[in-house]
Amino acid sequence: MTTITDLYPSRGTAETLTERCDPVVWRPPVGRAAPGPLSRTEIASYERDGFVSTEDLVTPAEVDAFRAEMHRLIDDPVLREDERTVIEPDSREVRSIFEIHKLSRVFADLVRDERLAGRARQILGSDVYVHQSRVNVKPGFRGSGFYWHSDFETWHAEDGLPRMRALSVSIALTDNRDTNGSLMIMPGSHRTFVGCAGATPADNYKTSLRMQEAGTPGDQALAEMAVRHGIRLFTGRAGSATWFDSNCMHGSGSNITPFPRSNLFIVFNSVENTPAEPFAAPGRRPGFIAARDFTPLPAGDNRPV
Repeated sequence: MTTITDLYPSRGTAETLTERCDPVVWRPPVGRAAPGPLSRTEIASYERDGFVSTEDLVTPAEVDAFRAEMHRLIDDPVLREDERTVIEPDSREVRSIFEIHKLSRVFADLVRDERLAGRARQILGSDVYVHQSRVNVKPGFRGSGFYWHSDFETWHAEDGLPRMRALSVSIALTDNRDTNGSLMIMPGSHRTFVGCAGATPADNYKTSLRMQEAGTPGDQALAEMAVRHGIRLFTGRAGSATWFDSNCMHGSGSNITPFPRSNLFIVFNSVENTPAEPFAAPGRRPGFIAARDFTPLPAGDNRPV
């Protein structure tokens, strides 16, 4: 059995800070970013800040179609009782639905779209597969938030992702306002890994998807990072998108406004970064949260040659 070195220890007795040892943009040996839809300026911004936003990534007609498909999934009584559907902790409202690219042909086509997969290949420097997909629903008045965290900390500790060679894209299906619980990121935080304190409970995903506790940084680390990096709030009309590195410190507040906020999240991982066994958890999470099918997404017709 091959032993994989744990480059980013976490879930120990004390919180630790580790400087990132992985690239942010994975370049071929010649040193320039792989070809793709992102401009050099956008690549530089992503590398510096850990994220980049794109206005009107998808058209208004596509937004309408995606929103209708989201509501079809939400309103399916059978799917509502499925483990892939997460319900808000204090209500019967749907919080998230996972593995949407397996549940819907519409979203299956979307993850293969070069506007998405092409950018992922360009940043990660390889073919990619979908590690996770979901829709997050924040209904008006009752949509709860997502506490500060690094996705990579969880994907490393609980899924076994060895390196920071994964990214997420959040696509707005409703207008993301500065008042309805929009995404917040600390620019530059992707260069420091926060190893969180505390052991991972068995089947932690059953509670963490509703209210995350294990894998969240302490107040002092968050305060120091916020002072050092600041906090950026992402707003934008429906159809806009934000790409962010797997190790960005991010979160979002609750939505107490009348205006719903719904977003599609797709996580792309490099086929050269497939998960091993969890580094700090009793066992693997289910495949609908952390895929174990590493088949590369096929290249679209407009993929750069």
